[in-house]
Amino acid sequence: MSSSISPRRRAFERDLSAPEPIPEEGIARAEELMRKGLLFRYGEDRSGELEVAKLEAEFAAYLGVRYAVAVNSCGCSLFIALKSAGVRPGDHVLMNAFTLAPVPGAVEHAGAKPVLVEVDSSYLIDLRDLERKAASGARVLMLSHMRGHIADMDALSETCRRLGVTLIEDCAHTLGARWNGRFTGTFGKIGCFSFQAFKHLNSGEGGIIATDDEDIAARAILFSGSYMLYAQHGARPPLEVFERHKYSTPNFSMRMSNLAAAVARPQLKQLPERGRLWNERYAILEELLGAIDGIEVPARDPREEFVASSIQFSLPGLDAGEIEEFLSRCDARGVHIKWFGRSEPKGFTSRYTDWGYISEEQALPKTLGVLRGLCDMRIPLSLTDEECRLIASIIGECVADARAATSPAGAAE
Repeated sequence: MSSSISPRRRAFERDLSAPEPIPEEGIARAEELMRKGLLFRYGEDRSGELEVAKLEAEFAAYLGVRYAVAVNSCGCSLFIALKSAGVRPGDHVLMNAFTLAPVPGAVEHAGAKPVLVEVDSSYLIDLRDLERKAASGARVLMLSHMRGHIADMDALSETCRRLGVTLIEDCAHTLGARWNGRFTGTFGKIGCFSFQAFKHLNSGEGGIIATDDEDIAARAILFSGSYMLYAQHGARPPLEVFERHKYSTPNFSMRMSNLAAAVARPQLKQLPERGRLWNERYAILEELLGAIDGIEVPARDPREEFVASSIQFSLPGLDAGEIEEFLSRCDARGVHIKWFGRSEPKGFTSRYTDWGYISEEQALPKTLGVLRGLCDMRIPLSLTDEECRLIASIIGECVADARAATSPAGAAE
């Protein structure tokens, strides 16, 4: 396998996966809450100090929606979204096959059955296969904007409308991103967002549900665990809406804590600048990696206003052994790259063949072909232009070295 690094070859010295520091404003507010002990998601007599209610109001205003419900993870938001949209045990739920494990996990949690839809070489949902799979009787699509790649939302929305399919958007990787000027999370009936440590906004764990539907919002609040204190939510429907649902909706205790919200709130104001910085670094890496022989970086539609906290590329000319060698060599030089083609799940790169709890066998040869060579790398906000160029240089050298090391001539040396 990999040999030692030549002293003439530089290594990348930082951790690509390290999150950015929490803003001082968030640290100060979190410390204040800890000194007061006000960490719970509700207050009985002191509801005016609920950071989570303020976050809900601020997020709804930012996204331009009527209602927002903060919960303790994006996985919870997906589960609650399914339940609030009326998904029942045994129902079929459509989802693109390139996604992460919490998405099928939420479907399973709701007692429903995933129906996987193929993705294309640009990592986007295949709308023709979506039409075919809708024949399963599924009336909900949980669409993941996986790794920030946004499908043609105009065409997809029209397809869902025509098929009578309710769209739920998993926006874990697209907070602040738009399609043709419109925020992701506002095309469907419900948008779900993540505040997990590696996402665009970091509260350690956390998520939020966004909707304009008052009944969905009321059910989501009740599901999240309101203890009938729903009046304390910051972006909620009128109180009379809850009367329709409060005695038939169970409490799952999934609302975000006051402490997590305090950490998240100041970061919401930073999203535009963060997006600008991420995209500047993405543009450099996209150009450099795209120029390397053996690497393909998919072209992106100009209507896709993404926020690129990571970059994905494919290695179509390398077999599994060569990709393993490539990854090993990159790791040895400090560039950690994830690979969706692994035969065993590792970290954040499981694929649908690893989700053995999906009882209905589904063949997706097109998706498997895409995942076979798909690589993924985080982009730290603080990455410099020089570091981008060093990373691209390392990747290019490691691709060439992996080919040489695994060729018959190289293996014989």
